Amino acid sequence: MDLKVGVVGFGLRSGLYKHAHRPGQGSVVAMVCDTSERGRADAAAKLPEAVITADLDELLNAGLDAVLVLTPDNQHALVAKRTLEAGIATFCEKPLDVTLDAVDELLETAFSSGTRLYVGHNMRHMPVIRQMREIIESGAIGTVKAVWCRHFVGNGGDYYFKDWHAERKNTTSLLLQKGAHDIDVIHWLAGGYTESVAALGDLAVYGAVESRRDNTDRRMGDWFSLENWPPAAQQDLNPIIDVEDISMMQMKLDNGVLASYQQCHFTPDYWRNYTVIGTAGRLENFGDDAGNIIKVWNTRSQDGYVDADIEVEIEAVDGGHGGADPRLIAEFLRFVKEGGPTDTSPVAARAAVAAGVLATESLRTDGSARSVPPLRAELLAYFAANQERVNA
Repeated sequence: MDLKVGVVGFGLRSGLYKHAHRPGQGSVVAMVCDTSERGRADAAAKLPEAVITADLDELLNAGLDAVLVLTPDNQHALVAKRTLEAGIATFCEKPLDVTLDAVDELLETAFSSGTRLYVGHNMRHMPVIRQMREIIESGAIGTVKAVWCRHFVGNGGDYYFKDWHAERKNTTSLLLQKGAHDIDVIHWLAGGYTESVAALGDLAVYGAVESRRDNTDRRMGDWFSLENWPPAAQQDLNPIIDVEDISMMQMKLDNGVLASYQQCHFTPDYWRNYTVIGTAGRLENFGDDAGNIIKVWNTRSQDGYVDADIEVEIEAVDGGHGGADPRLIAEFLRFVKEGGPTDTSPVAARAAVAAGVLATESLRTDGSARSVPPLRAELLAYFAANQERVNA
């Protein structure tokens, strides 16, 4: 019998529904809840047999087996706490929320309710990340000692500065909202979580753009264009912009690894570059899409740039985000049915939010280091046991 799946929030990430709507193949999207008229209309057009509602209580009482929480970030914990309390296995899009308090409350709710919580950190399913991790785990570069990530967000003006993303009340910062992916990947590749963090950042370009517009009647697809260049010539930015468009953070992880993350929203190119340095070599990706290359150096040289000792082509996988989205939803649905280990982790997702939140606090004050508060041991044990009661 198919799992009955609901969706809360039918906006930017609504495309995930396609991977959960497989009538006769294990799952069907039976209900969509969205408070906006446009969201409900879009859902009705794409899912004509589903129940469409603006009432979350109706969804909570519909006998669903699972739900995808795809709301704006500052509503994640608010909605997911209610779905968990209703006993509905919950997929929560990343980041878990925009404050550490909200995230910790969500994890406590998952623990107290015993309802399964899964986090949408889809980059853990991207071929480039999985292949880099496989290389690291093979011992090809020895023991990891440093991870650097540079994120060139070439579409930043269109993606993040024309709607709700541009306001810190909705996101805290783009260092958190956008960076949660990369911070999580840094943690995964390094095998540890941020212990202390310091950061600097600025609203260097988009704050000076005078062309502003309330875009609540539009969506990103309505305004996106590669012709919106250079960044200072952008049009129709959000009336309020109080998040940074360039940020950089330094992290010390709990296993001694040192890491850094840099994010810029006004570059001409759009990709992520990871460098992982170990005791026996160095790994770096040149591009993050199918056909791009991961390179590994193991031989000492004094001749400047030299050819890598190993080159690995990034695999091609069908589906959004380099094939990550279908894998992500498939793992969630398997977790709903069977439980067991998953590649994403609520504790890891909390660690990414903690690093992003505290880095934002650092960059908006004096740039000094902030320490990440620990989770209580009972929660750590619960999630380490794949959300099964340790003493059951």
